[in-house]
Amino acid sequence: MISFLSGTLVEKSAPLLVLDVNGVGYEVQASLNTFSALPKIGGDIRLLTHFVVREDAQLLYGFSDANERQLFRTLIKVNGVGPKLALAILSGMDVAHFSRCVLAADVKSLTRLPGVGKKTAERLIVEMKDRIREWHDDSSAISDLANGDNTNSDGINQSLMLAEAETALIALGYKPVEASKALAKLDMEAINSSEDAIRAALKTMLQR
Repeated sequence: MISFLSGTLVEKSAPLLVLDVNGVGYEVQASLNTFSALPKIGGDIRLLTHFVVREDAQLLYGFSDANERQLFRTLIKVNGVGPKLALAILSGMDVAHFSRCVLAADVKSLTRLPGVGKKTAERLIVEMKDRIREWHDDSSAISDLANGDNTNSDGINQSLMLAEAETALIALGYKPVEASKALAKLDMEAINSSEDAIRAALKTMLQR
């Protein structure tokens, strides 16, 4: 089991990043919330990880904090929710927002997430509610999490920025037309990186 990785960020193209750890490059998939906390290329980072072994692949998932990893591990135990869907959920909502939706039985908000239909949303609420309540009783209660946005400027031109954002949204399960329309509505004066564009587009789609 690989619990965490510490090294230098050498590539990032949501949802994939590459971390150089003592000369070994690790490919890690991460949520957009984790991406928003990444430094610029060449910066040092430490990520908590979850290692998934399949017949056809070995995959590493990275997280900026323990609460996000805990939620990911709980999500993949829910019937019908695999790592890809769990990552999409974490990209569409931070841990605190997801917790509020589950505790409030907010099916409508959950079904706005890519890959989450009404039955899946109802299953998430039923299977996650008690577990989330237990988290609230812990010293690291989810309700105490900070929800601030961290942004990074990659110094890339606008067209490349939007292309990267569209690719990431499609990888998260959105249709190309949905991704393109959401990005077209953005106020680009407030967008400084592909991560900014992705987060803003997700916010637009989740508010529909």
